[in-house]
Amino acid sequence: MASMNRILVIGGTGNVGRQVVHQLASAGAHVRAMTRNPDAADMPPQVEVLRGDLTDPETLDRCLQDVEAVFLVWVAPPAAVAGALERIAKHARRVVFLTAPLKTPHPFFQQPNPSRDMVERIERLIEASGMEWTFLRAGMFAGNARHFWGPFIRTGEVVRWPYLDAPTAPTDERDLAAVAVRALCEDGHAGAEYVVTGPQSLTQAEQVQTIGRAIGRSLHVEEMSPDEAQSELLPVLGSSTFVNMLLNAWAAAIGQPAFVTSTFAEVTGTPPRTFLEWATDHAAEFRR
Repeated sequence: MASMNRILVIGGTGNVGRQVVHQLASAGAHVRAMTRNPDAADMPPQVEVLRGDLTDPETLDRCLQDVEAVFLVWVAPPAAVAGALERIAKHARRVVFLTAPLKTPHPFFQQPNPSRDMVERIERLIEASGMEWTFLRAGMFAGNARHFWGPFIRTGEVVRWPYLDAPTAPTDERDLAAVAVRALCEDGHAGAEYVVTGPQSLTQAEQVQTIGRAIGRSLHVEEMSPDEAQSELLPVLGSSTFVNMLLNAWAAAIGQPAFVTSTFAEVTGTPPRTFLEWATDHAAEFRR
């Protein structure tokens, strides 16, 4: 991999960002993680952890000192976008932005999304910033299964869920991170928009059964109606806006395979992890 002075990971305590930090550190890169709470970051000892906040651009300057490349996960309000990106562009020459498959012509990705306007604005500002940029467009994370079905499975309950026949291609967060690391450390990725998916189209029911296979249990699933999901999934998913977004996407996906790309293999030269591999590696999180 090409030598970079220092790489800053913004969002390094999240599911994908943490994997980016660990993979960069394992590759011997000089990596720095920015977080609002360094004491709780739990990073490898060779990783420099600094406090920073996207809503306070002045805190970014210390984090960005001597930084050549940035991995960005946006986790702040829209009002902070312009100021933060201006600071990043003053220091870094390369940015990899974790975003969504906004341009993918599959109905799952074309449903109303409350964050779409903000994400499109971030992309436009990055494109106009003068930095080399790569957009890492991620679909459904395999790790969503922890939050979706983990509570049911651990307690031995029937997994009640809407649109069980809706297919997605869950992506292992480690694979997303591997593509990000390539784009951060290698030349040749400027201007690329990598849509990274898992290798298989699996219905939600098939994904639950795959977890059962990984933990050695027969799991039972039961369809719930969208109306039931409006209230019953609120504690699981956190907001009615997010619940409605997912319900719309799952409904639109019924009747056709999930969108699957070969991007991971093309970028890394290795096959992507299957959902069974992800479930096997995380089996302990679903056991009682």
